Amino acid sequence: MVVVPRTPSQSRALAVGPLLALLVTGCAVTPEVAPTTAGSPGSTPAASAPAPAPAPAPTPVPLPLGELEARYDARVGVHAVDTGTGAAVVWRDDERFAYASTIKALAAGALLDLVGVDGLGRQVPVEADDLVVFSPVTETRVGGTMTLAEVAEAAVTRSDNTAGNLLLEALGGPAALDAALAALGDDVTVVSRTEPDLNEAARGDERDTTTPRTLAEDLRAYVLGDTLGDEERAVLTAWLTGTRTGDTLVRARLPADWVVGDKSGAAGYGTRNDVAVVWPTGGAPIVVAVMSDRADRDAEHDDALVAEAASAAVAALGRG
Repeated sequence: MVVVPRTPSQSRALAVGPLLALLVTGCAVTPEVAPTTAGSPGSTPAASAPAPAPAPAPTPVPLPLGELEARYDARVGVHAVDTGTGAAVVWRDDERFAYASTIKALAAGALLDLVGVDGLGRQVPVEADDLVVFSPVTETRVGGTMTLAEVAEAAVTRSDNTAGNLLLEALGGPAALDAALAALGDDVTVVSRTEPDLNEAARGDERDTTTPRTLAEDLRAYVLGDTLGDEERAVLTAWLTGTRTGDTLVRARLPADWVVGDKSGAAGYGTRNDVAVVWPTGGAPIVVAVMSDRADRDAEHDDALVAEAASAAVAALGRG
């Protein structure tokens, strides 16, 4: 079935509250508690069964974003796919970009695949030596413990960097996440380092990089595919739709009543990224990845570039 999503504010209040409240206390989500239909309390777009595989995708249509790149003095890569028709719009979608914190969404998916909902109650210690720059949640928990659910939620919804590292540690380190993505069929993404080193984004360095196409395909596999079970997909979707870091990115120029679950990222060389699953009020979900950077190491990023590129991609798909 096609799930008709709630507005972003409704989705966040319903999806993130009751569901994560159970997880952070270490309780498993039972089928009776987990969202099951779009009309039930606490429902999320991931509550439906995985969308049926579309017909073979037509040849991707290039999205002319040269003017946008010139205006923002940046390089931008886009891959957007309508999961109902298989139509895709692309621009530099096979070029490498530093993935920055978008990797946290994939790490959360890999964690759910590894431990399941039942394993999210496991406690992990938070030590002072663990703290790295930008850790708004974990810095308040030093000397105590957090559940894996709390760690993953902090990493995805707040982009907490220490939580991101604890998430990688729970998986077995960067190499383990790299292997998990390879199991999805991803032979492009190179997971090498932890926060904050992964944000170096040095020119020509393939460490901690991926392509817009691969990033979109990986998130699609975790959120809309059958890699995860129903409960695990519902939890991941609740984290993504509950993010607090993406309001000025993919979702910024889309209709206000569409539900967007996303993970943003920023790094050196003006890197600014966002990867999202978008549930329009009608029709199948859209998966969008926008990645961007600039030539100078200390260049600032511009959220408006990502927002404009995403809006152009969705419009080119005939949606919105």
